Amino acid sequence: MALAMSAYQAKSSNPPASDVSSGVGLSGLLGLFLWIFFCRNYPAFADMLNLPGPREPLSGPYAALAAMAFSVIPMVAWSLLVDKVHRRPSTGINWDNPRPWGKDIDVTVTKIAGLWATWAIIGCLYCLARWYWNGQYLFAMNVLGYAIIPMVVLSVPYVMWLDRVMVNPRDHAWHFGAMLMGREAYDPEEVKKHWRAWIIKAFFGAFMISILPGGFSFIVSTDFSEISNDPVRVGLFLTGLLFVIDVQIGTVGYLVTMRPLDAHIRSGNPFLAGWLAALMCYPPFGWVILGNGDVLSYEHNVAGWGVWLSGNTALLWIWAGLLVVLTGIYAWATVAFGIRFSNLTYRGVLTNGPYRFTRHPAYLSKNLFWWCSVMPFLVTNGSATDAIRNTFFLLCVNAIYFWRAKTEEAHLLAEDPKYREYHAWMDQHGLLTRPLTALKRRLRPRGPVVAQPAE
Repeated sequence: MALAMSAYQAKSSNPPASDVSSGVGLSGLLGLFLWIFFCRNYPAFADMLNLPGPREPLSGPYAALAAMAFSVIPMVAWSLLVDKVHRRPSTGINWDNPRPWGKDIDVTVTKIAGLWATWAIIGCLYCLARWYWNGQYLFAMNVLGYAIIPMVVLSVPYVMWLDRVMVNPRDHAWHFGAMLMGREAYDPEEVKKHWRAWIIKAFFGAFMISILPGGFSFIVSTDFSEISNDPVRVGLFLTGLLFVIDVQIGTVGYLVTMRPLDAHIRSGNPFLAGWLAALMCYPPFGWVILGNGDVLSYEHNVAGWGVWLSGNTALLWIWAGLLVVLTGIYAWATVAFGIRFSNLTYRGVLTNGPYRFTRHPAYLSKNLFWWCSVMPFLVTNGSATDAIRNTFFLLCVNAIYFWRAKTEEAHLLAEDPKYREYHAWMDQHGLLTRPLTALKRRLRPRGPVVAQPAE
């Protein structure tokens, strides 16, 4: 395997082909921008079309929810009509030789039983977890509560249709259903894969839906003419817009995990370390470790870049531009995934966009953004202790993201030879990865030289 990767590096100056084309994310981005433009200018559109109701921008939570449709429809259209992802062998589908309707009805019933039981268990877990019934999570619970009805109804024709064309309809959901029904042999490893995928969708899906309204409302309701002369407010607006792009496209990725789009979750991260590193960065665990719990809080008595650079307009504009660039890289890394974004999953290999320069552009840009925006080493009370603590704990947060990156690499290296090729290619050609790899090799102690016998 190592020999094959070395040969690939030697003969190619380009990374392996990406499983997601740039057009997917860009089409979704265009759809999202059109919806934001419509929402911001709704009063003018309402007057033009003589619509009833108030004349104000559409900044409510359901407008934020509707924005996903304007992202997902063009992305799905591009995937099917241009990239023709439904024809890829990785879908596990053979469209040219469908089975007769009802031939595998036992398989279908078992799979639907597995899916419905999964959703019932997830619903119970939502009810048991208190944090889902406070604050921003209430919106997510309301949305998911209404969504479960069409999910249950539509799952029957969807699974029946899909089972006709799947090469092996006994997928992860079937194995869980078989375990529950006890009528056929099932593979426990497949059951584990099923639950890893659905726990990821349930946990992160609810979180992403919960944070949709806040950022969207800020972007739609802000009057740019009032802030255009203030570099701090312009910077906050543009970084806010980029974070909205990240959240909107990312939420689509968690919800549209459909096999005909080749966007299904092929496996969830099987490593406990990967789960620990990821969950430490999100509520409720992140609230305890990175937020109000103060365990790793790095924002005690800080003022931020706008305060420390105040009085120097040119430097404020430059710094605002730097933060926008860093946030833009972060959003670009999500847009590049198209409909396949999600944490802790393997859904194909991405090698274009910012992933051509480094394996973890989102983590790198996010952590640099925190340093540049918070400036934890500058504190308002003049305490050297607070400055040192803040700096140390932000370094700890950086270390958590480095840990996350390594566990994700371990997962993908074990799953796909294409990722192994990409990983090796980055070591040799990546704009940021190559010098870091060379430095690591220089610092790594060399073992004793072992004499080789003459041939």
